[in-house]
Amino acid sequence: MITHLEGRLVEKNPTDIVIDCNGVGYFINISLHTFSQIPDGENIKLYTYLQVREDAHSLYGFSSKVEREIFKLLISVSGIGANTARTMLSSLTPDQVKEGIASEDVALIQSVKGIGAKTAQRVIIDLKDKVLKVYGMDELSLIPNNTHKDEALSALEVLGFNKKQSEKVIDRILKTQPDALVEQIIKEALKNL
Repeated sequence: MITHLEGRLVEKNPTDIVIDCNGVGYFINISLHTFSQIPDGENIKLYTYLQVREDAHSLYGFSSKVEREIFKLLISVSGIGANTARTMLSSLTPDQVKEGIASEDVALIQSVKGIGAKTAQRVIIDLKDKVLKVYGMDELSLIPNNTHKDEALSALEVLGFNKKQSEKVIDRILKTQPDALVEQIIKEALKNL
């Protein structure tokens, strides 16, 4: 696998570039994010991902290792191909994609052209744990009022409700009412469980 290319920039377009590496010109597909990061100078270095299919060998280039890893995570999701992943990284920065997945922001993921509600939910379900683990993000830091959430969750467990289901309901409540007190959270959760 070709992990990076370093050479002279021959051609630069918003969706692709050509890098000359010792007399060999490599055509590399890029996102708009990478395009904005590429200097107009002579020599550049891009991290790459080579996709091998029956009908084509396609090379994708990224300005950072983080962007490449997010691309690889995205194409691992059923229904997300290389072009859709590239569109996501053109519409959103790698950090926005990461945070959108980690905080379960379906609307943000769905805002990308070509991604519907089901695909956005699948991206979040398939990648949330991986993103939190790989990037060392703390799930609790993404949701405010951790102590209120924890107290409400343990109270609902004592009342005999399923932990995962309760947690989803509480997270929805905290998204709309981030400053809710424990009692308010429990009352709202009981209406929705």
